[in-house]
Amino acid sequence: MSYSLAKVDQIIDGYGADKEALVQILLDIQHEFRWLSREILLHTADRLGLPMNQLYNVTTFYKHFSLVPQGRHAVSVCVGTACHVRGATQLLNRVSQGLKLSPDETSADEKFSLKTVSCLGCCALGPVMVVDGKYMSNPTANEITEIAEECE
Repeated sequence: MSYSLAKVDQIIDGYGADKEALVQILLDIQHEFRWLSREILLHTADRLGLPMNQLYNVTTFYKHFSLVPQGRHAVSVCVGTACHVRGATQLLNRVSQGLKLSPDETSADEKFSLKTVSCLGCCALGPVMVVDGKYMSNPTANEITEIAEECE
C-alpha cells in the first residue's frame, strides 16, 4: 500500500504537533491508511519528539490499532456472552468460510479483514456481525456471500 508522509504531516499539523494528542493523531493516520506502518510510526515519533517505544507501547496497548495492513472492508463478529449462547460460533464459522479468512486475518488482496469482538452493544439481535458499520443479525451463508460480492 502506498502512503504519503505529507498526508501524515498534515494530520500531525492539524493537532499543532501536540504530543498530548498522540492517540487521536494515530487514530486519524490509521483511518487514512488502514494501518500504522513502521515508517509512519518513526516519522510521527520524530515529528512529535517522542521515543519510538512510546508509540509502540500505545499502538500495542489499544486493540483498535493495527501494525499490519487491514482490508478495505472491516468485518467484525461478536463472540460476547449473549451472542455466544445464540450461535456466535456458527456465525463465525460461516463468515470465515464465506470470506476464506480466519479471525485476525486480512485477505491477500486487502479487501477484507476479519475480527472478533466481545460486544457490539446489540445483544438482543445476536449473533451479530458488522461490515463497514452495517449491523446484521445472524446472516445466512448466502447472505454472507452476497455481502462479500457487494463490497468492491
